[in-house]
Amino acid sequence: MTTETTTQQWVKSSYSDNGGSCVEWAPRTATATGLVPVRDSKDTTGPVLSIPAAAFATFVTGIKAGEFGAV
Repeated sequence: MTTETTTQQWVKSSYSDNGGSCVEWAPRTATATGLVPVRDSKDTTGPVLSIPAAAFATFVTGIKAGEFGAV
């Protein structure tokens, strides 16, 4: 886990406008390092999780396929 938040260009979830619990990720960093930085969109100075790109892609695919149930 890293707390570096100043050099990445963060992208907020398209669902963040609803005021819910959402995340941001830094796609340029993911492309350059193979790690996907993820943080809480409401706590932009808080901790950042670095997830291997392949694991993150599998997770997103599972979400889109409904493998984690209804939200």
